[in-house]
Amino acid sequence: MKAIVQDTYGSPDVLQLRDMDKPEVRDRDVLIRVHAAGVDPSVWHLMTGMPYLVRIMGYGLRAPKARVRGADVAGRVEALGADATQFQPGDEVFGICNGSFAEYALAREDKVAPKPANLTFEQAAAVPISASTALQGLRDKGKVQPGQKVLIIGAAGGVGTFAVQLAKSFGAEVTGVCSTTKVDLVRSIGADDVIDYTRDDFADGARRYDLILDCAGNRSLSHLRRAITPKGTLVIVGGEGGGRWFGGVERLLGALILSPFVGQKLHGLLAKVRKEDLPFLRELIEAGKVTPVIDRTYPLSEASDAIRYQQEGHARGKVVITV
Repeated sequence: MKAIVQDTYGSPDVLQLRDMDKPEVRDRDVLIRVHAAGVDPSVWHLMTGMPYLVRIMGYGLRAPKARVRGADVAGRVEALGADATQFQPGDEVFGICNGSFAEYALAREDKVAPKPANLTFEQAAAVPISASTALQGLRDKGKVQPGQKVLIIGAAGGVGTFAVQLAKSFGAEVTGVCSTTKVDLVRSIGADDVIDYTRDDFADGARRYDLILDCAGNRSLSHLRRAITPKGTLVIVGGEGGGRWFGGVERLLGALILSPFVGQKLHGLLAKVRKEDLPFLRELIEAGKVTPVIDRTYPLSEASDAIRYQQEGHARGKVVITV
């Protein structure tokens, strides 16, 4: 099979398209014939090995242990492990797997679900990590309620476009924050109001929010707290930015340390794709309440270009690789 492989940490230049053996199916594994794979920030971190915390966490100190990149996946079940019982060969699925930038990839049976019937494989591949992150940030950490005023920072990105739609589906009044060229997009997916951060500061004191989901990763805790109500909630998604050792994890740790001493609830979120979240998201998608936003698609052979484009921060929604 063809796969995008790396032997060392580095820029997208370290990625190579090579021939490899198909993964071996065992136990509760599902072998997927990949049709599309999403690109998310974790791909960049695992490719570069940055921040260094990534390497310390077990992904490989000097070189990546897993040589094929990619986790978001959509495709058809090719084969099943001896203990896998939930799917049949030919079933269309989406979820998270090991090494989706390849023609075939292995997934644990509990990490995939039936693909939404109204989505293409490309659209379905955009969903698992980003939509699950938005869902867990709003529902699980943020405890979003109908009628609350919710601010989504980074509303035009991969997580942000799902967050705007999910918050609306929960009955919230949603304001999105993005750059000038993305204002129309954020309005089109349901935001009640949009703030262009190049012109206005959402923390100028004119308005406060019950819940802020920060998907952008470059504002200080003190700045963010100025826009939250006295008893409101802040959820910081991921760990972008920061230094070489810990990246943006410092902000997550800062929120955790400060939260017990202030009236506001400050949370960090490192999301995981969970078995129960994928069917929940599928129901919303099939009901027309959530639709993936895809900026560009790239063929497998151009995976390095797809990762570069995503990392530049200009993407509107998701970047997807077709296989």
